[in-house]
Amino acid sequence: MAAAVTDFATPRQDHYGAFLYVVPGLAAVGWGVWGTMAFGAAAIVVLTVLEVVRGEPAVSTGLSITVLVGMISVVAAWSSSVRQRRERELRHIRKVADVAQRAVQHPLPEHLGCVDLHLLYETSVAGAHLGGDFYKALQVEGAVRVMIGDVQGKGLGAVEIAAVLLGSFRESAYTEPDLPAIARKLEASMRHYESRVGIGDADRFATVILAEIPVDRPVMRLLSCGHPPPVRQARGHVAQYVDFPRPSPPVHLPVLVEEDHVVEEVAFDVGDRVLMYTDGVSETRDASGAFYPLVERVSAWQEVADREVLPRLAADLHRFSAQGLDDDTAAVLVVRAAVTRADDDTSMARAAGEDAGRSTVATGGSRP
Repeated sequence: MAAAVTDFATPRQDHYGAFLYVVPGLAAVGWGVWGTMAFGAAAIVVLTVLEVVRGEPAVSTGLSITVLVGMISVVAAWSSSVRQRRERELRHIRKVADVAQRAVQHPLPEHLGCVDLHLLYETSVAGAHLGGDFYKALQVEGAVRVMIGDVQGKGLGAVEIAAVLLGSFRESAYTEPDLPAIARKLEASMRHYESRVGIGDADRFATVILAEIPVDRPVMRLLSCGHPPPVRQARGHVAQYVDFPRPSPPVHLPVLVEEDHVVEEVAFDVGDRVLMYTDGVSETRDASGAFYPLVERVSAWQEVADREVLPRLAADLHRFSAQGLDDDTAAVLVVRAAVTRADDDTSMARAAGEDAGRSTVATGGSRP
């Protein structure tokens, strides 16, 4: 409309009405097929009127405008149909991705057995829901078992490896007697996966932290497979890294390692916190190249409520980073809570029901 008014109000040699020829193309960006054709028809009418008002022969002018703008409108309508089809496909893919996320990676429960759990999870790919970082917490007989890990590299291959390790942990956490046995199951699952699909994305390793919090003892047992050390903060004290004098190698390391897995046991009483995280946290750098001072930050937040620690960590990481977070970021804050037998039974029943439901989604109704 603005082009038509300007064209009519300006001298004869200034043909601003030519801008009307692009109307169908612009309409195709946001309108459907019929809306684009309607804008094309309106452009034909307005252009014809403008040319007649300027004294052009009505028949020849109307015919040439109709043919030209009509062709532009047809092409624009076709472009609009392609855009709409791809938008539908993208919406479908996003729905599938959401289903896959719910089947593979779930938010942690706020309370599980003898612990409270808080989660931070961000992927480095904009719009993505699932990356190479993974986590899981399960209530088993007499304890809570937690895993957090990070698959080497990015992309769909890393997501698939994360799914393999999560599936292995879901099974072995209920059946294996201790953390070293679970770690061996993770390794066996990766070897089996590699034998099925061959090298390529299967030829990746993953760093993992395994934790076990017994209900009847104020301790936490930890096993590190090449993963960044957790940060432990006793109630009312400064935070410290957990020391692993003999960490185990990463899962599925290309080099065969025969060393036994060593478990470290640390005090973990009511109110104590342990922060487990991936290298998306520990390797964040500022503009000068300095690493994020995780222990100092956690120590400064000792009076902050448990549920506020990870939101504060996420905001602080974004402020500290010079170029934004360019890696997947996961962190699990485990807080020892007072627990009664009734709480323990309820948590186990809830956890078992949730895992059964997830197996139905992932396998069509049968547990693998």
